[in-house]
Amino acid sequence: MKKTLLAAAVFAMMATPGFAQSYKFVIVPKAMNNPFFDFARDGCQKRAKELGNIECIYKGPVEHEPATQAQIIQDFITQKVDGLAISVADVAAMTKSIEAATAAGIPVITFDADAPDSRRIAYIGTDNKEFGVALGKQLLKLRPDGGKYAMISGGPGAKNLAERVDGVREALKGSKWTEVGGSPTFCNDDPALGVQQMTDLRTATPDLAAIIPVGGWPMFAPEGFKAFASKSKKDIDAGKFTLVVADTLKMQLELLNEGYANALIGQRPFEMGEKAMDTLLAIKKGQKVPEIIHTGLDVVTKDNVAAMLK
Repeated sequence: MKKTLLAAAVFAMMATPGFAQSYKFVIVPKAMNNPFFDFARDGCQKRAKELGNIECIYKGPVEHEPATQAQIIQDFITQKVDGLAISVADVAAMTKSIEAATAAGIPVITFDADAPDSRRIAYIGTDNKEFGVALGKQLLKLRPDGGKYAMISGGPGAKNLAERVDGVREALKGSKWTEVGGSPTFCNDDPALGVQQMTDLRTATPDLAAIIPVGGWPMFAPEGFKAFASKSKKDIDAGKFTLVVADTLKMQLELLNEGYANALIGQRPFEMGEKAMDTLLAIKKGQKVPEIIHTGLDVVTKDNVAAMLK
């Protein structure tokens, strides 16, 4: 009888939250100096706290360095963490890393940037082709008269950014817009370089009518972006030069509100971080999860930017 009571007591203790299985899940951004990923971190940590039995670890390269990202992932494989959510900086490098993690019994999902032909279980984030289409359509809506345009991208090995570039081109195909040679440029997620490339593009093509950064990098250096846009402010106000930029971080909304850009198309990185924790937990529990989880887009112009800032 005593053994039965003792067993029942132990079972009851194990069923309480304090004895629940705990997990260490890691979210690995492309670059920790990119403020976009701060929101994914915040969403991850908030959801981990709500769930109670999860630790959200946030670590990636300081700057956009695919080799460093691969090494960080290898370190976490060695530590035998319980799950990885990776924003893929370079598809080829990360496919190998994902293979290594999977072989070690660690489930891997991707967020923000995918490696669809790898052994990742799920992707959480933007439909990047549609993202690019939305950027192109917004430019076409603002300037149906067309002209010459250029794009700025991040890393050349990032599949999500290549899809955005393709989406912009698809949206503008058959219109009066023509892409200049050398577009897109690649800033490797470096905000200062993104601003410099905007300046270089404007200098190389004085009649350039629009620039579309397919990520928010130039605006992540707000003072540098403002200095660039100030030189073209008259043309921006007159509708002769148009800036349609990806992402909707606070500093970007403020720049748009001050008239230094024409429109923003935003992602939802906070939600990506939340859903990453839910998805990894479901996988650990043996539940089936959707392979693709899209988090949606937001279109922001001068008409609704004030509401977005509240």
